[in-house]
Amino acid sequence: MLLTFDTSLDKTYIGLADGYKLLGTKVLENQGSTYHSTYLMSSITELLKENNLTPQDITEIATNVGPGSFTGIRACTTVARVMAQQLGCKVLGVSSLEILSRVKRTGKKPLVLLDARKNMAYVWDEEVLGAIAIDDVKEMVKADEYSVICDDNMYKIFSEITDDIVSYTSLNSNLAEILISIVNERQKELTTDWRTLTPLYIQPPPVFGK
Repeated sequence: MLLTFDTSLDKTYIGLADGYKLLGTKVLENQGSTYHSTYLMSSITELLKENNLTPQDITEIATNVGPGSFTGIRACTTVARVMAQQLGCKVLGVSSLEILSRVKRTGKKPLVLLDARKNMAYVWDEEVLGAIAIDDVKEMVKADEYSVICDDNMYKIFSEITDDIVSYTSLNSNLAEILISIVNERQKELTTDWRTLTPLYIQPPPVFGK
């Protein structure tokens, strides 16, 4: 039984599957001042109960390891590591950039852009390229070789350069299902070593007041 979850982006996405068979998903949004990752554990419990399962039925866990919200990344990896350690599950960490590369399919290669602040973008072009200056990314986009997938902040900047662009938030894609499909493709990479689940911090956490 595969459990996936993601608290690194705009919402919490939780999925449950038996091989390629999707059993259920949950999507959680912020509630007032309460961040959506707060509901992760209770929602996992609910999803298991809805399918007459217990934590002991979970054999695989996959999670988004970033980049994204620093709080969300920590929540994802901590919960996944603790559960995998206690349950003896196999684990897999997947970048949010790879997950988002699959929300839209066109004839062009996907180029994923997330706001990295400081006039930079986190970039995916068939792999994680890192945090790149906005001006340099503009040159990549102007080449018109890509279908751009991004967040709302990057959309405001790059929609002036290309028409082949979409903000992933506007598509309402269920990222838990996408993560399930990635795990099924990468079964050989699953490992029982929960220590391999480490946050993908491309840049250091912001310092308050800086």
